[in-house]
Amino acid sequence: MEWLNVSVAPLKDLLAFLYKKSQTRDVHKKQLIMELRNNLNVFKNGFLNGSPHDTVIDLLSNDAIQSAIKENFSFKTLRHGVIKADIVYEERNKKYVGWTAEKLFDKIDEKIVELKTIKRMNNNSVKDVKNNITLMTGNLYYRMKLMADFIRSRS
Repeated sequence: MEWLNVSVAPLKDLLAFLYKKSQTRDVHKKQLIMELRNNLNVFKNGFLNGSPHDTVIDLLSNDAIQSAIKENFSFKTLRHGVIKADIVYEERNKKYVGWTAEKLFDKIDEKIVELKTIKRMNNNSVKDVKNNITLMTGNLYYRMKLMADFIRSRS
């Protein structure tokens, strides 16, 4: 998880923002923001402690996303509009310009499900899989960071 090294410092401010933002009466909004915050913390702490990918994958959660989808939650309450280029700080995230919060959360959910499925399919470990787990987890982290940046943005 070397790729996380460059974004640990700015992540602290983002996590503090998400904590403040989660203070709401809207149950689904609160759960989604808390889950996003908790997942980002999993990546941060996993990096700092050199945790294996298996542990990080086990600790990632998408329950709030699944629940919000089942309840037909309007993701617009998290952030109206679309992702604009000025909040995309990673080249790999340029493809998400123009996406809504709902569409990006769907992609985050999809990747968490995929990682957990790959792990289950391979004797509960991603150690010897042919998939590029480092790339997959890196992409997931940067999608989550983009979502937090999008929620925080004013444009």
